Amino acid sequence: MAKAKTTKGDQEVIIPQELNSTTTDSVQDQLDRAEEFVNKNKNLLSYIGGGILLIVGLIVGAKYYLTTQDEEAKTLIFQAQYYLEADSLKKALNGDGNNLGFLEISETYPFTPSANIANYSAGLIYLKQGKFDDAIEYLKKFSADDIIFQARAYSLIGDAYMEKADYESAADYYAKAAGYKPTKEFTPEYLMKQALACEKAKDYETAIKAYDKIITKYPNAQRYNDAKKYKALVEELSSSN
Repeated sequence: MAKAKTTKGDQEVIIPQELNSTTTDSVQDQLDRAEEFVNKNKNLLSYIGGGILLIVGLIVGAKYYLTTQDEEAKTLIFQAQYYLEADSLKKALNGDGNNLGFLEISETYPFTPSANIANYSAGLIYLKQGKFDDAIEYLKKFSADDIIFQARAYSLIGDAYMEKADYESAADYYAKAAGYKPTKEFTPEYLMKQALACEKAKDYETAIKAYDKIITKYPNAQRYNDAKKYKALVEELSSSN
């Protein structure tokens, strides 16, 4: 076997010539293939490069567009929020002829934070008006990552389903509310609602589990004693069936 010598520090390292040659040839082959690919695919690579630049441009443009859109929406949503606080629900929802309401803000400025707020507010108004399907539609459009409002939106959807006597769907959304970033202030109430919806749906096992979560995890909650009482009643009801 032919061998080549090289020096590493003070030690002589013997490299088999076949391995040394193969490695060199392999690297050269890769370079040759890469060069050949570039030569054969110049147009393709040009298109890819142009496509990347186009995508970057679109992203930057979209961010700028959404920023300017939201600045407009922030100004316009102020009056709708004022009407909501004043309990002028129709004006808050549909506008007053001069100022936009939540529905038009949601439609005109989609994908902006202001449209997100408008969706939540519209859903809340529809719930107050007894238009439960509309309430569910708009509240489902709302999305947030804060501690309070996303869980609150889930709970409101649950309320709408309860009014429609769709107790299983209501229980599902109350469970989502209870499971979303739990807090000692709000989670026990969502669990109580979940338990009640489960009772209505005759899902006694899940109802008992919801009550039990309040008892074990939130002993200082205002609904603690209610949870103990209702759990005992549901256990009795469940055992009699």
